[in-house]
Amino acid sequence: MENLKSMRFMVRSLVALFLLAVTVALLAVGAATLKSAIDARNAANSAPRSAGERVFLAHVLTLKPATITPEMTVFGEVRSQRRLELRATAAGQIVALAPEFTDGTEVAAGALLVRVNPADAQSALDLQATGMREAQAEQRDAKRALGLAADDLTAAEAQAALRSGALERQKGLADRGLGTASDRENAELAVSNAVQSVLSRRQALAQAEARADRAETALQRQRLALEEAERRLRETELHAEFAGVLSGVSAVEGGLVAKNEKLGELIDADALEVSFRVSTAQYARLIDDDGSLIPLEVTASLDVSGAALAAVGHLTRVDAVVGEGLSGRLIFAALENPRGFRPGDFVTVRITEPPLEGVALIPAAAIGSDNSVLALGDDDRLEAVRVGLLRRQGDDVIVRVGELAGREIVAERSPLLGAGSRVKPLRVEAGMEYPAPAPADNALVELTPERRAALVAFVEGNQAMPAETRARVLAKLRQEKVPAEVVQRIEARIGG
Repeated sequence: MENLKSMRFMVRSLVALFLLAVTVALLAVGAATLKSAIDARNAANSAPRSAGERVFLAHVLTLKPATITPEMTVFGEVRSQRRLELRATAAGQIVALAPEFTDGTEVAAGALLVRVNPADAQSALDLQATGMREAQAEQRDAKRALGLAADDLTAAEAQAALRSGALERQKGLADRGLGTASDRENAELAVSNAVQSVLSRRQALAQAEARADRAETALQRQRLALEEAERRLRETELHAEFAGVLSGVSAVEGGLVAKNEKLGELIDADALEVSFRVSTAQYARLIDDDGSLIPLEVTASLDVSGAALAAVGHLTRVDAVVGEGLSGRLIFAALENPRGFRPGDFVTVRITEPPLEGVALIPAAAIGSDNSVLALGDDDRLEAVRVGLLRRQGDDVIVRVGELAGREIVAERSPLLGAGSRVKPLRVEAGMEYPAPAPADNALVELTPERRAALVAFVEGNQAMPAETRARVLAKLRQEKVPAEVVQRIEARIGG
């Protein structure tokens, strides 16, 4: 009985040892299998993978030589070619103001604007007019006295001639022994008195002539004084010298004004011009071979609450000096029919330059900082080619085509594109303009279900993308509108 129990104990011990050995063997096999799997995974992750060449989407356009008229854009200020400061030419009280003597009112040429109290000036004019009449009367008296003195001299000379003749007869009688010595002495005395009388009459004539000269001088002096009084009376009235618009009016009826006090300004609103400053390089494009300013056409525009005012003109002159602390040139352009403009307006001036031949207008984003463009070559690969940059026209540039005529270039460069890159060209059709890139806030597109599913499948199958980045991109793709930049980047990788 005891032997049977010992046998059973031995069998059970052997079974337990067998089961323990099998368990240890299975654990060893599992550990070896797990280690092999881990080693295989690490080997797969560390092995280099061959990536396909990336192909980028790019808008391209064809360079075609053409004749383009450049347009220079600057900013300037509108000013009037004729403006007059209205200043009081006489001191006193304002007794009359024209009803239209207010700011912004149009007045006609010669219109009476302001009248200062003319009482003192009128009194002075009346006194000078009286003095004028006295001077004229004195002149008439002097002329009559001069005539009488001349006649008196003529009579005295005639009498002296008679006395001389009588003396000659007495001498003849005395030679023949017929006359007496007393008669001869009386004749000689009479001649002497006649000569003295002639001398007196000549002196009187000279005095009459001097009086006439003084009267003429006094008349001229009085005439000048009368004109001065008339001018002072006219200065009590202020008239508009030309048709224009009033500005800065400060006079009031009944107020006292001093001489030369400013009462306002008169501006000719029809003779307007615009002044603007350009750089020296820009100025060089506006002159001819002789250095004279070309009368190019200009357009001045003013944006007023969405309604643009515009006026056409032409270049007229250049300022004589540059100005201290300034550079470039100050240019003036006369405006034709400047409807709605006023002096002081800040306007945009567009100058039509002489046309350029053999050039092309391309987006400014197509040219790099080194004045090179990316031209499409064989197998849709890009190559950098330098071009001659002639003008910048807002968001576009004008370049010299030259040997690039007929070739396609990238319309918008990006940091991903460069020489040697391969692109999938998106060609702009003839007659269409290259669309300008939209702002980042509005660069959203709606996707069709098929397009969205293809993008999501590509992202989910891209095991090289980090999990965090993959989740962020998938979240954007599941939105109603997806950023266009994300869609373009994923489709570019799909194309590669």
